[in-house]
Amino acid sequence: MPGKFFLYDYKEGDIVRMKKGHPCGSFDWEVILTGAECRLKCIKCGHTVDMKRAALEKATVEVKPKADANG
Repeated sequence: MPGKFFLYDYKEGDIVRMKKGHPCGSFDWEVILTGAECRLKCIKCGHTVDMKRAALEKATVEVKPKADANG
């Protein structure tokens, strides 16, 4: 458990799988910036999105660490 208030421990470079897909068809996003508001980049098309951390945690299915994402 990463902390008292957060469900997931997001780090730059992690891959996040979301509940709903992006219009391009991808469910996976790369974390670019973390904090109270997180910035994500779509793996398939490269579109970037800013989300509040609470909304991101609610929409997250799983987080793959940077090392596991490559293999």
